[in-house]
Amino acid sequence: MLFDKFQEMAAFQSELAQRGVTPFGAVTEEIVSATEGVVEGRRVILAGTNNYLGLSFDSRCIAAAQAAAARWGTGTTGSRLANGSFAEHQALEEEIAAFYGVGQAIVFSTGYAATMGMCSTLAGPGDVILLDADSHASIYTGVKLSGADVIRFKHSDPDDLAKRMRRLGDRAGQALIIAEGIYSMLGDVAPLQEIAAVKREYGGYLLVDEAHSMGALGATGRGAAQAAGVEADVDFTVGTFSKSLGAIGGFCISPHPELQTIRYCISAYIFTASSSPSVIASTREALRIIRSEPQLRDRLWDNARRLYDGLKALGLPVGPAASPVIAVELEDRAQTINCWEALLDGGVYVNMVVPPASPSTNFLLRNSVSAAHSSEQIDRIIAAYAGLLDAGLLRPVEAA
Repeated sequence: MLFDKFQEMAAFQSELAQRGVTPFGAVTEEIVSATEGVVEGRRVILAGTNNYLGLSFDSRCIAAAQAAAARWGTGTTGSRLANGSFAEHQALEEEIAAFYGVGQAIVFSTGYAATMGMCSTLAGPGDVILLDADSHASIYTGVKLSGADVIRFKHSDPDDLAKRMRRLGDRAGQALIIAEGIYSMLGDVAPLQEIAAVKREYGGYLLVDEAHSMGALGATGRGAAQAAGVEADVDFTVGTFSKSLGAIGGFCISPHPELQTIRYCISAYIFTASSSPSVIASTREALRIIRSEPQLRDRLWDNARRLYDGLKALGLPVGPAASPVIAVELEDRAQTINCWEALLDGGVYVNMVVPPASPSTNFLLRNSVSAAHSSEQIDRIIAAYAGLLDAGLLRPVEAA
């Protein structure tokens, strides 16, 4: 039957329903602040929102959105190529291009559309794409749609990338290499210096997805490529407005003037209604704040280090370094569900990630940190995890 392939997911949903647990699509009934809300009837600290700079609840962004809705209406009701290209869209494109110091930018309705759209359009049949094996689903969807020959290299392994580029021979010079800045599940940062060196040696074009690193990394918040000092080696940068910018939407910037021609070949851009004016306005204000208030990044990293050090001190299986994304990695699904539910009951909302969304066969309790978290809130998150240890739901790595 048509629906047979969904039976495994249906069984999983049934298991969760029997237990009265809703880790996927948990309903937020109220937002109290950038870091607190009511989720599934519980007042909680929000530690799974990707709201890295806390700008989703910034009064300046809210005021900009309200003013835009009053002036322009609630929606555009059309695509950018039909009737949905407003002066505000063009202004944001100019501002984000200027933020990155390039001449071209495209604004998309979602980050998924931006990444998928660029990955499906830049390369085509007869071309080659090399992508990190742990790439986001939007990247995998895009390269599949492209019709290009797709080669995966080992996660964050420049040597493996170089080996595969060597095998391509003359084709390497036209290949598209895809990496991310901060990887969304474990929070690790790509070795972009080494990846850029491979590109310089063998040729090709480099696309970096800065979805989770824009606003969080770099001297001015441009992302991992800026932090690594390799922006000159990056041909295309894609990102989203739904993380550090606190809204929804996506973008692509490039130093190549050809991006303006490519714009008219991207199905995800051509056939999608453009972003509502209120979203564009709040994004423009958030971008201005990122440029003018670098202390937000300092606060974000102070909180990230505080949470990482606290969880590591408890002996929990976290990654090798602090990051705005800090995941506790577990091997048992039932244990992970129990821990997620206990954290929610204890006043902390985190993300539960299961395969294939996780980069391995393991399960994740994924925490994302915000500049808006107070030190006291970070300590309460750590205390909630300590409670899991006290209840016997988790064991320190040393005792596992």
